[in-house]
Amino acid sequence: MKLLITGGAGFIGSNLIHHIIDQPEVERLVNLDCLTYAGHLANLEQVSRHPKYVFEKVDLRDKTAALQVVQRHGISHVMHLAAESHVDRSITGPGDFIHTNVVGTFNLLEACRATWVDPSVSTRFLHVSTDEVYGSLGATGLFTETTPYAPNSPYSSSKASSDMLVRAYHHTYGLTTVITNCSNNYGPYQFPEKLIPVVIQSVLARKSVPIYGDGLNVRDWLYVRDHAQALWLVLTRGKEGDTYNIGGHNEWANLHIVELICDLIDEMAPQLGGQSRKLMTFVKDRPGHDRRYAIDAGKIQRELGWVPAHRFEEGIRETVRWYLDNQDWVREVLAKK
Repeated sequence: MKLLITGGAGFIGSNLIHHIIDQPEVERLVNLDCLTYAGHLANLEQVSRHPKYVFEKVDLRDKTAALQVVQRHGISHVMHLAAESHVDRSITGPGDFIHTNVVGTFNLLEACRATWVDPSVSTRFLHVSTDEVYGSLGATGLFTETTPYAPNSPYSSSKASSDMLVRAYHHTYGLTTVITNCSNNYGPYQFPEKLIPVVIQSVLARKSVPIYGDGLNVRDWLYVRDHAQALWLVLTRGKEGDTYNIGGHNEWANLHIVELICDLIDEMAPQLGGQSRKLMTFVKDRPGHDRRYAIDAGKIQRELGWVPAHRFEEGIRETVRWYLDNQDWVREVLAKK
């Protein structure tokens, strides 16, 4: 397997590379990343000199460059994670999301279609997407692989569009594709703009901790290393042309998450003085804020035997500990931003 991982210097991508670099099936692992504010080679220092590892600084919006990478390395398998992913940024600047998530995916599909012409060579294109394409749930119910798409933000719309492109290239051109839709990831190396690292950094700095609306928006939380394991199973064993939902079986309201992080930091860093919950501040809700996401991950469990290994309580404890121990990394990535 000559594997291309796009967005490998980002949060999920770097955790994925750490997880699979030593898999015996992988002959070469090419990390393609254009190193935006959310991509950091510091995430990959431990694998940077691995004999299988190659880094290519390439922007997928450059169609020619994307084709050259696929052909130069003889890529047989793709795990496509490169994307603009922050909902707030998509509201203030949707153009980047269309160009990167839609056009970038199109360029990569075209590169694979032009290269994968020998039917005797095993190939596969895994497109990593989000549960946000399904829209918003009420108080009950779960997203399944057959839930109709109903995206409500420019970010989720751009991901829904790229999902449809991948599906079309399978049905129209016979490209060997598979799609995953995951719930909210958390864990090491997440850029401090998402909820969990934002809360951690705000509490450590003794700054106000912003909570949108009433704080009761619910998300299903997936530990990033569990997600990496699931992605590898889908790449190697998932059914061609199919979709798999990947969820953490951990539904929590944002307010509960913030309270838990405040309490963990009070426990782990008592020198800060405790009473971190007093930093919590409710702010105006963001436009189009979906009320609840929750994934039915029964299909991937039945077909591939995957279940998340981490309960949220232990995963969030590990995550808070990692950020406390890696403040140099936080300062480095924030300085780059």
